[in-house]
Amino acid sequence: MANLVVHFEIHAAEPQRLIDYYSSLFDWTFTKFGDADYWVINTGEGAIVTGSPGQGINGGLVKRQGPSPQAGAPVTGANLVLGVEDVDAVFTKGIELGGVEALPPEDMPGVGRVGYLIDPDGNIFGFISPVLSDGTNVMEAASANPGQ
Repeated sequence: MANLVVHFEIHAAEPQRLIDYYSSLFDWTFTKFGDADYWVINTGEGAIVTGSPGQGINGGLVKRQGPSPQAGAPVTGANLVLGVEDVDAVFTKGIELGGVEALPPEDMPGVGRVGYLIDPDGNIFGFISPVLSDGTNVMEAASANPGQ
């Protein structure tokens, strides 16, 4: 097996607040794992299983063991970037649900449209789509013009 990312974890001072946030924003499901302050996250498309690469990764939500990140502080860990259909719609909904703008949606030529939010517990996360604001799909453009 290659060195693939196969699991992620989100830390939360108030787990139920982030369970509600991510469930509403991405339709993820959360299942309590035993007696620990830990919830398994099912992202919907399935994680890697033995003999199959899957279509994405699942993760976990764990009770934070220290203070939440402070606004304006540098990122002290890895952050997630999720593939979405519509960056602007996810950005707007994330704000409505209690998130805060980290980086507004913007086009990155040759990459796609990206945006970043800070969740209600101070965790930064991003999302990306291959479709730019003008409707151009950078993946289709790249395959139509290889080497450019």
